[in-house]
Amino acid sequence: MSPGLLLNGFAFVTRGSLFSLAIYVLFTLFPVVVGLYMAGRRARLAHWVERAERAEREQALIADRTRAEERARIAREMHDSIAHQVSLVVVHAGALELLANKDPEKAAQAAATIQDVGRGALNELRQMIGVLRSDPTDQAPEPPQPTLQDVEALVSASRDAGLAAELRIEGKRRQLPDHIERAAYRVIQEALTNVHKHAGGSRAAVALTYQPERLAVSVHNSRPAADFRRALPSGGQGLIGLGERVQLAGGDLDSGPLPDGGFRVTATLPAV
Repeated sequence: MSPGLLLNGFAFVTRGSLFSLAIYVLFTLFPVVVGLYMAGRRARLAHWVERAERAEREQALIADRTRAEERARIAREMHDSIAHQVSLVVVHAGALELLANKDPEKAAQAAATIQDVGRGALNELRQMIGVLRSDPTDQAPEPPQPTLQDVEALVSASRDAGLAAELRIEGKRRQLPDHIERAAYRVIQEALTNVHKHAGGSRAAVALTYQPERLAVSVHNSRPAADFRRALPSGGQGLIGLGERVQLAGGDLDSGPLPDGGFRVTATLPAV
């Protein structure tokens, strides 16, 4: 066999082998490559779907937590404000019943106080219901909340309801952040409400002490009168909610009985 023929035969065999190899790659390796690509694509799609679902779950949890926090905040506001004013209405109504025949002038004053307190309670209730019904995206400002500028009126209202209450302010009085002032006001309000409920005929001492970095709030009351009979219901949640409010403001709340049979409520709040 001539060398040229042998070379041509070798070239033919080589081309045939390359063609066979190409066919093998096309029908064997190519499906594997395509399968790996599709598997990777499915994995990426599954990962993206999982991320989207996780993000949706996280958003739902955040929304639920936000709604729960807002409900708790409104519940605290309703308890602290409405319960206090309703307690005053009940106290004045009891006084009105006793004074109706004995002292018509004082009875008329008690009736006027009941009207004023009841009207204030209704206004606050309407405001809170308006907040509950409002669109979450509405940027309208919330109704004004009480601050320590209103504490004299708060103590005076309790005094008008028959509670021997006094207010003492120590240190340099100054404007504090709204949430701190509101928390301090609510401490005093809830403590006075509890005195009306549980310690009728006692004396109450309210103290505000302004320090460089802290605000100390205290309400102490003596033991109730011997003939006092509790007529106002108590849900047992007032001090719990108050503790949550003070904690959210960065402060501490402490309460407990006194040796003379009275009760104390003290709070320390940041004043910077």
